[in-house]
Amino acid sequence: MKDLKYTGKLYLEINGERVFGPGRLELLERIQASGSIRQAALQMKMSYRRAWEFIDHMNTHLGEAVVIAERGGRGGGQAIVTPKGLNAIREFKAFHQKFREFLQEHSAQINI
Repeated sequence: MKDLKYTGKLYLEINGERVFGPGRLELLERIQASGSIRQAALQMKMSYRRAWEFIDHMNTHLGEAVVIAERGGRGGGQAIVTPKGLNAIREFKAFHQKFREFLQEHSAQINI
C-alpha cells in the first residue's frame, strides 16, 4: 500500500501577502534567544539585510513592532522581541500544532 499523507505549510497572510510563517517564526525565536538580528541571520544562513526586511515587513503589516532593534555602539546593539512578537510566536505555534494534527488525522483516513 502506498504511504499517502496530506502535507502543507501554514502562513499568515494579509491581503494575499505572506506576513508570518515558519521561517519568520524561526527568525523571531533566534532573535529572542540571541538578542541579535545579526546572530539570528547568521544562524539561519541568511543575510542581515534579508532578516531586517522580514522584520520590517512584519513590523509594518502586523500593526505594531514585533522586534525593536537598538543600533550597535561600543557594546554592540541589541534586538528585543516585543510582547506583540512573543504573542505571534505563541499563536502561530499553537495553530501550527493543530494544523499538523489535522493533517495527520485526515491522512489516516485517505481512501484513494
